Amino acid sequence: MEKIVLVIHVLAALGVIGLVLLQHGKGADMGASFGSGASGSLFGVSGSSNFMSRATAIFVAIFFTTSLILAYMASDKSAGGSVVKAHVEKQVSSDPAKTATPSASPNADVVPK
Repeated sequence: MEKIVLVIHVLAALGVIGLVLLQHGKGADMGASFGSGASGSLFGVSGSSNFMSRATAIFVAIFFTTSLILAYMASDKSAGGSVVKAHVEKQVSSDPAKTATPSASPNADVVPK
């Protein structure tokens, strides 16, 4: 199930990237709009959305949903606690010789001359 959601997530991401790169920017005609007197369309309402902006919104919604689903799956998998804590406990249980109590001072084995 996770692999299917991941494939959909990657396809949605590629769709968003492709559609955003194909769209014509709002500020692309800024130089021409000030000279032609149509600057109201640059900063005002642009009217109804076209197919590209609707498709982008759909892909963004799919991307957002799959992001939440993948995050939930990842948190559900590691519900046992901290990964670091589990790694430390694994090392402690696998090598009991290293877990022996150290001497009182770091130089206790050194004999003074």
